[in-house]
Amino acid sequence: MRKSGIYKLLILLFITVSVYGQESIRLMTYNVLNYHSTSNPTKDSNLKKIIGSVNPDILVIQEVDGSYYVNKFYNNVLDSTYSKAAFIDGYDTDNAMYFRDSLFQFISNVAIHTDLRDISKFTLVYKSTNDTLIVYSLHLKAGKGKNESERKILEQQRANEVESLRKNTDALPPGTNYVVLGDFNIYSSSEPAYQKLIDKSKPGYFLDPVAAGNWHNNSGFAAIHTQSTRTTSLSDDGSTGGLDDRFDMILYSEAVKDSAGIFYVPGSYTVFGNDGNHFNKSINEGTNSAVNQDVANALYYASDHLPVFADFVMNPVVSVKDDYKIAGKFILYQNYPNPFNPATVIKYTIPTPPASSPLAKGKTEVGFVTLKIYDVLGREIKTLVNEEQSPGTYTVTFNAKSTAGGLPSGIYFYQLRAGSFVQTRKMILMK
Repeated sequence: MRKSGIYKLLILLFITVSVYGQESIRLMTYNVLNYHSTSNPTKDSNLKKIIGSVNPDILVIQEVDGSYYVNKFYNNVLDSTYSKAAFIDGYDTDNAMYFRDSLFQFISNVAIHTDLRDISKFTLVYKSTNDTLIVYSLHLKAGKGKNESERKILEQQRANEVESLRKNTDALPPGTNYVVLGDFNIYSSSEPAYQKLIDKSKPGYFLDPVAAGNWHNNSGFAAIHTQSTRTTSLSDDGSTGGLDDRFDMILYSEAVKDSAGIFYVPGSYTVFGNDGNHFNKSINEGTNSAVNQDVANALYYASDHLPVFADFVMNPVVSVKDDYKIAGKFILYQNYPNPFNPATVIKYTIPTPPASSPLAKGKTEVGFVTLKIYDVLGREIKTLVNEEQSPGTYTVTFNAKSTAGGLPSGIYFYQLRAGSFVQTRKMILMK
């Protein structure tokens, strides 16, 4: 095999390892309906079946009432891979979080008070990358009202609760990774509460992976409806009417869309058990193409809501070689924005070699530096840097339109080489 062929094979193998170095985590929200009652003896077994099928790394539930039931859920529904986040017992029912402690370190739970239920602010650190993720869980005021006057009052109550949330997110530092999830009880994207969530006039806004619209009783949004799983009443007092509302959601910050350590996987937003064919029907009526009948029955009996989950990529450092003990001071930053279209900025830092290093004797340059772009097959797309450079911090702009014919949407990699230091990161071109 020629040297060039061997080199391409090595690059392909290296990038393949890099792909598997990208770790994905699943975040799930579920209103578990009155989890403070023993009137349904099969509730725990149904919940266990549902959550086991989704297999989330972070699970946040709403409508749990008190520490006893937080512990009951933990003991009866989850396996030993999960830990409990600290619980705050507020007014009415509350939020609880469970997470895999092999992946995350729990930092805090802070209650954001509203005129009704508390919004929980859970903070976690992903152990592999030390990236911080804030998860807000809420359960906004329910109800549509019997007339126009009642409707406006209820909508304003939800808007006031979101205002309390936005005061918190607007004060976060730029680039913070945060999501909000739970039972929003919002009927349409035109509602004041939803408009406050996405309002970009201040920095703490949220992005929605789902299209805006009038979601209520609209068959065009059948695949994202989360309530109700039933058309008839059960003993747990859940809502009826069949699937016709998008109450349960996961929204995320601009940093989760654009930045480095944590970002949303496009297309991963899923209403579990909703096959799009049960508009105004019970979730277990007839055949469900999204789940088997056993799981459809579990969803029907466990709650009047369907759970929602989404996947997020955690982007760890992939490869560092430390031949002369300064690799820890090299930094290849995540490109920004990411995903990007068509241009993105790549930043890196080259440290000053220690006096004992041969590279420091009689030279001001650290050595020859290359920064190259590759596709997922290991093919070199473009060389951005190819020269000797002095210690310092550098920024380079990569424009996907600068390549012959432009580049299609997809995953690409950028690799920095300086002496014996090698590091690769992933970026996404999304047109």
